[in-house]
Amino acid sequence: MTDTRENWSARSGFIIAAIGSAVGLGNIWRFPYVAYENGGGAFLIPYLIALLTAGLPLLFLDYAVGHRSNGSPPKAYQRLMKKAETLGWWQVCVCLIIGLYYAGVLTWAGSYVYFSIGQMWGSDPEAFFFNQYLKTSSATGFDMTFVSHLFWPLVAVWAGVLFILYGGVKKGVELSNKIFMPLLIVLFSVLVIQALRLPGAVDGLNAFFTPNWTAMMDYKVWLAAYGHIFFSLSVGFGIMVTYASYLKPKTNLTGSGLIVGFANSSFEILAGIGVFAALGFMAHSAGSTVEEVVSGGIGLAFIAFPKLISSLGAGADLFGILFFTSLFVAGITSMVSILEVPIAALQDKLKWSRKKAVSAVGGGTGIVSIFLFSTTNAIKLVDIIDHFINNIGIVTGALISIIMVSWFKRSIMNELKLHINGISTIQLGRTWELTLTIITPVVLLSTLLLSVYALLTKGYGDYSFGLQMWFGWGSVIFCVLGATLFSRLKDR
Repeated sequence: MTDTRENWSARSGFIIAAIGSAVGLGNIWRFPYVAYENGGGAFLIPYLIALLTAGLPLLFLDYAVGHRSNGSPPKAYQRLMKKAETLGWWQVCVCLIIGLYYAGVLTWAGSYVYFSIGQMWGSDPEAFFFNQYLKTSSATGFDMTFVSHLFWPLVAVWAGVLFILYGGVKKGVELSNKIFMPLLIVLFSVLVIQALRLPGAVDGLNAFFTPNWTAMMDYKVWLAAYGHIFFSLSVGFGIMVTYASYLKPKTNLTGSGLIVGFANSSFEILAGIGVFAALGFMAHSAGSTVEEVVSGGIGLAFIAFPKLISSLGAGADLFGILFFTSLFVAGITSMVSILEVPIAALQDKLKWSRKKAVSAVGGGTGIVSIFLFSTTNAIKLVDIIDHFINNIGIVTGALISIIMVSWFKRSIMNELKLHINGISTIQLGRTWELTLTIITPVVLLSTLLLSVYALLTKGYGDYSFGLQMWFGWGSVIFCVLGATLFSRLKDR
């Protein structure tokens, strides 16, 4: 007995879910640092150009592919070109890999909501995070020593995410986003208001927005802008193809895409204001400059912000709870969207029921995730796998999908354009075709080649060859083998 394919209750449900997928951990801890590092206020210009010339066109492409086929990536790409089913399974495998480590980071954010009460990290947040909490191994190779206090929260995160996914598209994915997204906006807005009231906040905002116009002459800044847009909008690895497949036949695709794209960018700028206002206060309190306290990624979330929170005095607990709850909520909606891709793919390919597909994906991925990320190597594995799968896995999938449509079978692009224009208010024309034919593939290809060259010649970080091979290149090899094997399965 198979489930009838579900739909969103309304276009608004799809838009909220798509925004929930796009707005994730990276919006809060990645964008502010990337913008600051690449020209501050001047970075907003290449960032907006990248949004208009690559992010939105690729978003529209994903929408068209998913909506026209009414299927997950493997089914959608197969209907465009028979041999392209492998590309769809590549994107499914990328999502499976991301789901493994994303749950680990979600667990850390959830744990830090509790740690914020009384600032349990003490006077040295860095030592607390790496040594006491994660118990990070000093060994250069494999050290999978079990950490019990990481295990149970990780189990709880997986249980919560699977509970949402078992609810289906309307009662699970859509309903959870309708709850979590307004909650995230309220929480983070309160956080930003609190941060703007702190002494030194203006210094932080000046550091964030002051334009460095010379940076715009550096091609790396433009690559950074385009690279961030691809990751930020959740395009190129199957999520938006899957979400669009649940839309009803007559849906305004371009209007929806514009709302999602600009809502995502607005939240990123809001995050930049909040984060840098807080860093300005941190610098003010330490008698230093913003340049000396700024950081991005995990360092910003779990080291810099705890230091900041501890210096706030009476409002410290509230500020910490707001920040880490925002991280957790943003991450939950993104993880749900990540796992929805392989779930939908198995339903389409094997005609499994929703519950069976969720059990297979969640059970298999969850067991591996809990095994790997409740160990002393958790932080190393997150860093390595995230770098390889983002810079090779996601970029490769996006590049191939664009080249297939715009270079090798131009008739497909015309069919997709006619499909979008037939149901959308904003019509796509030659500009959309130009960006997908030239601008986006050139940027993606440049990013991919530079990333692969750097990894082959320099490796990544200070990690051992074994860790990089098993978990970095191993993730890429898994995607190759998984895509090949799954595409050879016979439809049921």
